[in-house]
Amino acid sequence: MQRRTFLKALGAGLAGSTGRLSAGEVAAGVPDLVAVKNGDPEVLFDRGIEALGGMGRFVKKGQTVVVKPNIGWNVAPERAANTNPRLVRRIIEHCRQAGAKEVYVFDHTCDAWRDSYRTSGIEQAVKEAGGKIAPGNSEGYFQTVAVDKGQRLREAKEHELILQSDVFINVPVLKSHGGARLTVAMKNLMGIVWDRGEWHTNDLHQCIADFASYHKPDLNVVDAYNVMMRHGPRGVSAADVVNMQSQLLSTDLVTADAAAAKLFGLEPDAVDYIRLAGEMGVGRRDLENLAIRRIVL
Repeated sequence: MQRRTFLKALGAGLAGSTGRLSAGEVAAGVPDLVAVKNGDPEVLFDRGIEALGGMGRFVKKGQTVVVKPNIGWNVAPERAANTNPRLVRRIIEHCRQAGAKEVYVFDHTCDAWRDSYRTSGIEQAVKEAGGKIAPGNSEGYFQTVAVDKGQRLREAKEHELILQSDVFINVPVLKSHGGARLTVAMKNLMGIVWDRGEWHTNDLHQCIADFASYHKPDLNVVDAYNVMMRHGPRGVSAADVVNMQSQLLSTDLVTADAAAAKLFGLEPDAVDYIRLAGEMGVGRRDLENLAIRRIVL
């Protein structure tokens, strides 16, 4: 599929979703979802976060922030296996401008963590923006937490930085995935736990939905600048990638994932963990009933 096809799908998939605002946000006029397209990663985020109320809505002076991109793979940025480093840099800059005391970035990587951090371009981007890179390669960094609403997943080992932070910003890259069909916001949370291998043998989709019921990020920013359409999650070559120049922002990770599925060309319920999370009440996937702000640059 060509890029214009996906941009058309974004408009069609989210068309008509300009109605009801979330409870408590009606007066502020804050949308449930912001969808931005036709720009560089930094510009997309600038416009998207402005429409969502600004970073000051999420980050206050003196707070500690964790930004969680996908840094799972020892792959260069143009392959789109990891979150775009330019987006990560811009998010950190916004956090610091809002007065954040510290901004940490980490992932429990699949490939060797030092190689993945470096080759992805994210380590350099974090340092340039004044953030701090943290490792996620040792079980000692993780603490056991209860997943009270989980149906298959009853506990998990979560990274201590998430547990200790004031603000958690989830920054997945939209891409295909051989086991989960699609990687977006909920799937990206597998990078903040240690014992994710058990999820694959214990109903992966249900475990993803279960964990999402336990920990909901304060903000989800879906990187759809370059999108890996096949051979995910690692990819084979740049031929797997479509340049969509898009970004999705929402406080609801189920809403973010449902919109991302539409952008990818799938119905949300075709991705089992999105359907399951919606049925569990983790978040909302009924895009037609949500207030969506669409911005075309």
